[in-house]
Amino acid sequence: MKVLIKSAWGSDDPTKAAFAFLHANAFAEAGHEVRIFLLGEAVNLMKDEMIASVTPVGWPPLSEIIPKTIAHRIPLNI
Repeated sequence: MKVLIKSAWGSDDPTKAAFAFLHANAFAEAGHEVRIFLLGEAVNLMKDEMIASVTPVGWPPLSEIIPKTIAHRIPLNI
């Protein structure tokens, strides 16, 4: 299955901001073809200082989530 995940959530809501990456990783691990589309505030999540500072409630920090997204070779459109 091909999956497109769109998000506009930024660092003001770190839990929702991380969901695009968490869901994309889960789909990729299940064998699906997935890509992420970020717009609005979510684009700022691609800055190194944002990656280092965003920690969702109940999930690992974005700095641990995004390397998995990269390892899965999930395309990112911004």
